[in-house]
This record gives sequence, structure tokens and C-alpha cells, in this order.
Amino acid sequence: MKFPGSVLVSLVLFVAETAAALCLSGAYRAAGDRMWQWLTLLFALLPCALVQLSLVFIHRDVSRDRPLVLLLHLLQLGPLVRCVEVFYIYFHAGRVEEPYVSITKKRQMPKDGYSEEIEKEVGQAEGKLCTHRSAFSRASVIQAFLGSAPQLTLQLYICVLQQEITAARSVFMVLSLLSIVYGALRCNILAIKIKYDDYDVSVKPAAYLCIFMWRSFEIATRVTVLVLFSSVLQIWTLPVVLVNFFGFFFYPWILFWQSKSPFPENIEKALSRVGTTIVLCLLTFLYAGINMFCWSAVQVKLNDPDLINKSQNWYRLTVYYMLRFIENAFLLLMWYIYKTDIYLYVCAPLLVLQLLIGYCMAVLFMLVFYQFCHPCKKLFSSSISEGLLSCFKFLCFICKPPKSTILTDKAEVKSENTDEAWSSSKTIDSQKGNPHQSVSSNA
Repeated sequence: MKFPGSVLVSLVLFVAETAAALCLSGAYRAAGDRMWQWLTLLFALLPCALVQLSLVFIHRDVSRDRPLVLLLHLLQLGPLVRCVEVFYIYFHAGRVEEPYVSITKKRQMPKDGYSEEIEKEVGQAEGKLCTHRSAFSRASVIQAFLGSAPQLTLQLYICVLQQEITAARSVFMVLSLLSIVYGALRCNILAIKIKYDDYDVSVKPAAYLCIFMWRSFEIATRVTVLVLFSSVLQIWTLPVVLVNFFGFFFYPWILFWQSKSPFPENIEKALSRVGTTIVLCLLTFLYAGINMFCWSAVQVKLNDPDLINKSQNWYRLTVYYMLRFIENAFLLLMWYIYKTDIYLYVCAPLLVLQLLIGYCMAVLFMLVFYQFCHPCKKLFSSSISEGLLSCFKFLCFICKPPKSTILTDKAEVKSENTDEAWSSSKTIDSQKGNPHQSVSSNA
């Protein structure tokens, strides 16, 4: 049975970040910064409440008679209880014979075009551990993008305005960055396991390393760009954030309305239509929060029974990174034009170049992951290099003017050349005719 290390890492990051947020908010209160205190508390407690809701929802605690567990969730101690339960199950597994086991069928990765199907016995303890791992993975994603990402942006913004990085704030920002990167990593692994649920997926350490570097560069540069822009153009920060957020929030709903599919009813039997709508809105809310800072490996598809788009769409990936690079470059340009005196001792061109190179490094690690380290790359209908090449060909085809326009332009040029040649020949003939006329007149 696999050691539940992911559960322990999620719990450590959750507890450490929450404790650091409470200590830092106390420091802001002592310094008289009430606004920074309340914003820090908001970005710390809101994801805590959402994490408790997600754990209760996944484990169906409301429909079970577990009042003590529900009380501990209300006291924001749900992850601690779940972690204790996980390790109790892990260390007591195998001591008592289980009354029944379930049999799962998984297919191995194809070798030489052949894929073998393997049957595996899964006991009750292992099934419960799998449920706990899945719940903590989703909780880590919620904590990362609805709490840690806004928190990191806020604390970096305060550092820029006050031109000071304290020890407590630096530790808190490092914890927030690690939490975001870990949440993005879990999001990638969740996407792989959901898309290729029929296969026995094994993620190698090289894949984890590529994802970690990819997400670190992408998130760090994105947060820095947003902070730099907001520090000089505070008025335009809210429109930029709202356009990004609501664009990604309504995108799955627009696709759902265009598909004219029936409203999904199979999310949870105990939920009413209103409850299902609230769950879908929370899902798209999380989806928008992820895409605000990085590419979400999980693509929401509301007309699918699993609510996930399982197809590998290279076009969407290419368009996202191209538009995000253009947006980051534009925001950096605005910062460079309107930068204030607080950046007097900062080499602005070098900083812009470093941030753009950092984002390119994120794209490079992403390409390496999909081309060489993806655990299911043998199942791709086309590789990332082929997909990007076809994307660029498609974009070039769009930018290229149509043939009819080119033929029309050529015909116009040809007719103009013909007219010029005709007019020049008439001029030559007239010049030749003048001497004869003068001779005849003299005679």
C-alpha cells in the first residue's frame, strides 16, 4: 500500500500558511495597518472555509451520522482530523482480514502497439485511502488558487509600496509560492488520472521535476507582472483582473449553452437543481481562479458526465500561452512607461527582460514535460511538437490573405503595366510622327 505522503504535504502547507497568515495579520494590527490586516485575514480564512466544504462534500459527511467530525470542520480543524484518520487506516491496514475486496481492471501503457489489461484487488482500506488522497488533492488546489495566489500578490504588493521585505513577510511569501506550485502540480496529476482513468498511470520523478519548474517560473512571473502593473496604475488593475476572471468564469458556460445539452443532474443524487447549480458555479469559480495565474491542466466541460474535457487540445494550449505572453508584455510596457520614483534604483529594462525570459522558461519546461516526461505520451494522437507546428500553420493560414485577393492585385498590376506600355507606345509614335509633319510643312 502506497504511503500517503501527498496528504501529509497538503496538511503541512495548509497549517504552516494559515499560522503564518495569522501571525502576519497580528503584526499588521500592531503596526496600525488595518486594511492590510483584514485583507490578509480574508485571503487566509476564505480558502479555509472552502477547503472544509470540499472535504465534507467529497466524504458525504452531511448524509452520515458524524456530528463530531462536522463540529471539527466548523472549527476549521477538518484537515487535521482527516490526516489522523488517513494514518490510522494506513498503519492498521492488513492487521484484520477485510470482509470483501473489489476488483479493478487497469490497462498498462501500450508497448509495441499492444496494451495488456491487468486485474487488481482493492481492499476497503486502500479504497478509503484513495478517497482521502483525492479529497486532499482537490483541497490543495482550492487552497492554492483561492487563497495562496491572492495572498502572495497582496504581500508582494505591500513590499513594493513600503519598499521593505521583513523576515515574517518573506517566509509567508515563500510558503504561499510553494502552496501555489504544489496545488498546480496536483492539478496536473489530477488531470492525467481523470483523462486516462482506464490506464495504470505511473508518474516518474523527472515528470514531477518538470512540472515543478514549469509552474514555478509561470506563477512567479505572473504574480510579479500583476504587482508591478498595479503599483503604478491602480485604477486599471480592477478592470484587468475582472476581464481575466469573468472571461474564464463564463467560458465553460458559453460552451455549455452553445452545445444545447441538458442540465447535468448526475453530480450528486442528494443535491437539488439549485444545489447542483451552486456546485457548478463553485467549480467554474475555481477554474477561473486557476487560469488567472497559470494554465489549468483540467479543462471544465459542463456537458460531460465527468465535467472534464478529456481530449488533448493543443490549439487551446497554444492560444492561451500566446495571449498570456502578449498580455504580460503589454502590462510590463505600461509599467515601464508610467513607473514612479519608487523604482528609481531598479534597472527597468533588465527587469522586463528577466520576467519575459522567465515566462519563456516556463513554456520551455512545459514543452519538455509534454514531449518527453508525460506518463501517457504514448497515448497522444499527436506529439506536442506536431501539435504546435499545426497550430502555427493554422495561424499563418489565418494571417495570410486569401488567393482571390492576391489574384486581383496581380491582375490590377498587370493591367496597370499594360496601360503604361500602351501609353508609352503612343507617345513614341507621336514623337516619330512630328518630324515627318515638319518636313512636309517646310516643303
